[in-house]
Amino acid sequence: MASRRGGVSLPDRPSNNSSSVLTNISCSSIVTRGKEAAGDAAFVTKKLLRNTGKVTWIIDTTFLFLVVPLIVKMDREQQLNDLELQQASFLGTPAPK
Repeated sequence: MASRRGGVSLPDRPSNNSSSVLTNISCSSIVTRGKEAAGDAAFVTKKLLRNTGKVTWIIDTTFLFLVVPLIVKMDREQQLNDLELQQASFLGTPAPK
């Protein structure tokens, strides 16, 4: 053990045994396959998110151009029907069905 004055004692580093073990582990086929799998997963996730954004854009614009005008038209029709019922009740005539 190497010691220093007024500090913490740390063990001496072994010469080449630990670095060769780490090198062997990092170059093993399992680690290489894991890195490839992680890279493939990241690529697929990126593509999926990009395509999901495109699909979301298409759905949103379709909704804005087709569904929102339909909702506005239905609301106007309902207001017109309510106005006709209100006028009919003021005039005392039977409400149209």
